[in-house]
Amino acid sequence: QAPLVESGGGLLQAGGSLKLSCTFSDRTFTAYNLGWFRRAPGKEREFVAAVSWNGGMTKYADSVKGRCTISRDNNKNTMYMQMNNLKPEDTAVYFCAAAISAWGVETYEYEHWGQGAQVTVSS
Repeated sequence: QAPLVESGGGLLQAGGSLKLSCTFSDRTFTAYNLGWFRRAPGKEREFVAAVSWNGGMTKYADSVKGRCTISRDNNKNTMYMQMNNLKPEDTAVYFCAAAISAWGVETYEYEHWGQGAQVTVSS
């Protein structure tokens, strides 16, 4: 089983909201910076958002800034991403990822990955 497991994906209409969750089975959860990436049909995997190990810092891609909020609960080994005002271009498979030391936006900087959760936004 992958150490990271996403949940909360689904099918919804444009303008709707969705909350993705990611649980991390590693007992050293708090040592990792965490991120969300997505892969839209026919495109490369791209950075969406990241949160530092203690939740004190966050960063977002310009495409989701103002519409998404990333957070984590270290007591529950879980990371979240609240997505609002969803657009059809948000349709993608969303992956959570963990990095022991990096604080970046590149896929190679993350050591652990989940299997992905499909989010489909209809117009």
